[in-house]
Amino acid sequence: MDNDFYEFLGVSQDASQSEIKKAYRQLAMKYHPDRNPGDNEAEEKFKAAAEAYEILGDPEKRSIYDRYGIDGIRNSGYRGPGNFDDIFSSFSDIFSDFFGFGGPSGGRRRNSGPAQGNDLRYDLSISFMDAVHGVEKVIELSKRETCWTCEGTGLRPGCQKQTCTTCHGQGQVIRNQGPFRLSTTCPNCRGEGEIITDPCNDCNGAGLIAKPKKVSLKIPAGVDTGAKMLLRNEGEGGRRGGPSGDLYVVIHVEPHELFERHEYDIYCELPISIAQAALGDKIEVPTVHGKATLKIPKGTQSGSRFTLKSEGVPQLRGSGRGNMIVEAKVVTPTNLTEKQKDLLKEFQAIEKEKGDSEEEGFFKKIFHFSA
Repeated sequence: MDNDFYEFLGVSQDASQSEIKKAYRQLAMKYHPDRNPGDNEAEEKFKAAAEAYEILGDPEKRSIYDRYGIDGIRNSGYRGPGNFDDIFSSFSDIFSDFFGFGGPSGGRRRNSGPAQGNDLRYDLSISFMDAVHGVEKVIELSKRETCWTCEGTGLRPGCQKQTCTTCHGQGQVIRNQGPFRLSTTCPNCRGEGEIITDPCNDCNGAGLIAKPKKVSLKIPAGVDTGAKMLLRNEGEGGRRGGPSGDLYVVIHVEPHELFERHEYDIYCELPISIAQAALGDKIEVPTVHGKATLKIPKGTQSGSRFTLKSEGVPQLRGSGRGNMIVEAKVVTPTNLTEKQKDLLKEFQAIEKEKGDSEEEGFFKKIFHFSA
């Protein structure tokens, strides 16, 4: 005899229907998707609990299961509880207390009270330098605001809503399917329990009117791509006296042709000549805060890095700034004049006479390795 369903619910095979229902409700609440977001294991256990209750909670299916096991159930045409929506609809009475359902019929309380407006998102692109130093921006967006004629009710002034004749004010339509009650949102009133027969002339019953809106915001120094700014009550207008939603501004920083950012540090490539690399030099380099003097030591190799303290991005939380990292890039000259060619040939000849050039050292290592 296959007793997995009994074991899963934690009840004995002679458990009463009330004990089975209680056990299922405890498991359903424990593994409910809203309590375990993104947890695949919890979702599977939630579905398994629903299947166990659908079989053991129905006397006819339970009798078949007790006699023939799960194969007998499947041979009778059973296909399982379905997806989450099917589970919530089929077992709406089980979840009544948890989800705030009410009334003797198990219908959902009608949604006729104040409703907060929807939150909005605005994607804002700013320049690299604006992100470093901060900037004030005025953005323009189109959003739905509360209709002042009807104050968000959607009704023509002086009129009242009428009780929905389809759901009789419950906001839900209940129908029986075998041993289960299926509860769905009323298609006539969309769950509100009331309908508007005399809509507002300005908003046509929506309670909201689309209008352009300019919003000022101060972007702090140091923001980076992906940063979000929250502007309270700047979202869509509320309905039936509810508050407005919020506006989320998502920052996107444009790339810079010279600088590259890594957290709060700035990276920059600095081209230098062969003479500067060999002899050393003092060079004026650009930074995000102006110009700074950088000392290039003698014998600098391409790829060498130098740090300019506090020449980076201001920290959003805390004090101070990041650094600027300058990477030297030795540039090989092209289009030489005859005099430059002669000088380089003379330099090459002297290097050969010295016999300690890096090139000769490299070949000595090669010969030593092969030997």
